[in-house]
Amino acid sequence: MSKQLNREEAWALLTEYNQDPFHLHHARTVEGVMRCFAEQRGYDPEFWGIVGLLHDIDFEQWPEQHCVKAPELLREGGADESIIHAVCSHGWAICVDIKPEHEMEKVLYAADELTGLIGAAALMRPSKSVKDMEVKSVKKKYKDKKFAAGCSRAVIEQGAELLGWDLNTLIERTLEAMKQSDNVE
Repeated sequence: MSKQLNREEAWALLTEYNQDPFHLHHARTVEGVMRCFAEQRGYDPEFWGIVGLLHDIDFEQWPEQHCVKAPELLREGGADESIIHAVCSHGWAICVDIKPEHEMEKVLYAADELTGLIGAAALMRPSKSVKDMEVKSVKKKYKDKKFAAGCSRAVIEQGAELLGWDLNTLIERTLEAMKQSDNVE
């Protein structure tokens, strides 16, 4: 039977299939960003955060089935269909045909890859933190296609378009959300 998972249940479900510190850190980062965006827009930060936390539930063990294996794992864990749809929609036009519809799904689609790029840029800084990072630093790294090459610029740009934002707005808002999140250094 599906239900709305709480944060503790979502974390237990995530860590059942993910142990890599990098993946867990990424999950917490996206969770924090999603919570921040939800608060700014008047949505439920708990729900948005849980979707962010669980978005890559299948990636560590089944990378070739990313967003395809997730529904099974989430259903077995008792997740609500709205969580399942949202998690799977972040793989739209990459590994599944589930288009992001709700604003939350569009934010997840746009911010997932971008948080990875911003996180990689932060690691290059003496502080190893986003707290003292400026938007211009992110933009410079973004333009360097060899930097964080695994972070798809096409997906980031498509996400900004889905939200009706320009790329600069997406970068600014995501960086600010990462700075406000308790889940990043």
